[in-house]
Amino acid sequence: MIQHFSFKPLFKHQQLPGWSVSFFYKQKHYEAIYEQDGTVKWVDQTPPDEDDVKKMIHELMLFHVYD
Repeated sequence: MIQHFSFKPLFKHQQLPGWSVSFFYKQKHYEAIYEQDGTVKWVDQTPPDEDDVKKMIHELMLFHVYD
């Protein structure tokens, strides 16, 4: 489960879509770029079960951004 999820726009006036996301997963901190099309690009390290984590991120972004 993802904990302490946060996101912020990559661009100040949100003219170009994209968000910086950060969270803890299995007691490790991760950062990624979430693009408008749902693509996730990892900043540093990739979580061990990447596909599951991407699904959780997508669900959280749908709830917070596209609601």
